[in-house]
Amino acid sequence: MKHLVTRRGLVGSLIAGAGLAVSGCDRLGQSEGFREALFSAEKLTMRAQRLISSREALAREFSAAEMSPVFRMNGNTLPADPAYARHAANGFADWRLVVDGLVERPLALSLGAIRALPARTQITRHDCVEGWSAIGKWTGVPLKTLLDGAGLRDGARYVIFHCADDFRGTRYYESIDLIDAFHPQTILAWGMNDAPLPIGHGAPLRLRIERQLGYKHAKFVTRVEVASTFANTGGGKGGYWEDRVGYEWYAGI
Repeated sequence: MKHLVTRRGLVGSLIAGAGLAVSGCDRLGQSEGFREALFSAEKLTMRAQRLISSREALAREFSAAEMSPVFRMNGNTLPADPAYARHAANGFADWRLVVDGLVERPLALSLGAIRALPARTQITRHDCVEGWSAIGKWTGVPLKTLLDGAGLRDGARYVIFHCADDFRGTRYYESIDLIDAFHPQTILAWGMNDAPLPIGHGAPLRLRIERQLGYKHAKFVTRVEVASTFANTGGGKGGYWEDRVGYEWYAGI
């Protein structure tokens, strides 16, 4: 009997074989061989997904009975930014999400205004590059709704997410292209497991892009920038971990 080798299985095998003992995504990628094997698989995944699958093909969704009893917090769990602390202390009442860049109508939306928009709820599996997974329920505004509201200008190709948390003094950032930005399961989540999104999981908003690995799911999102390129953001490779340790920009699963 032939065994199908999935990309998730490959990730887990590589981590186990490398003997990595890591406790957070800021300690990943210490093995050059691990990175090379993992990211060569990611490049193949992007080609396959874009060539043979529908742009709107959905990641698997689960039932409430299948939700994980424990969902680990990955990456930063509390931004050090004093402005974030002030917003958190008053329930993010004065906080605003900025949508700008190559848009016709820049937005500055309160959390209340975002919660009032039509929402999508999805129960999906989060796959971390560390090798663990968990199933959780997410509720939030489809990114498409915000982009349609702002109106894209000519030359728009990417969406860059700027965040309140930082690693070693550098604010976290990530990016996706418009294909993934307009995917129906790409949401800015304000709820988790039928409750307001906890701070440790990225309150008040975190990106959920269900067809990619966890490091793409930016937490503590404060600004959504539409751009023609991400070459001028950070080190120019599209995200914090992409710039720092060479993670592949496309992290499809």
